Amino acid sequence: SRELGIFLPPTDPARYVARFGSELNISGEAKVEAMKIIRKAQEERLTSGKSPSGTAAAAIYIASLKTGERRTQREIAKVADVTEVTIRNRYKEMVEELGEEIEV
Repeated sequence: SRELGIFLPPTDPARYVARFGSELNISGEAKVEAMKIIRKAQEERLTSGKSPSGTAAAAIYIASLKTGERRTQREIAKVADVTEVTIRNRYKEMVEELGEEIEV
């Protein structure tokens, strides 16, 4: 993109939610919750410089916990093609910064 002088805006993590959510077989409610989490994270500038697929994966993980549709970090990591460590790191950042209430 530099060589051609093309400006490519960063990919929106929300674009991954529908695909990952479908592959994980989570409800529309959980997908909507994941989108809300991503929007909040973007407002707080938590997504800047971070992998969009990792951000989407962590948001889906949080949403699955909040809606009671538990999916393991391993399941989500496999679908999103990121590591479990990435999900854990993004998860910790989001929960701390956004004050998400998660019942374990």
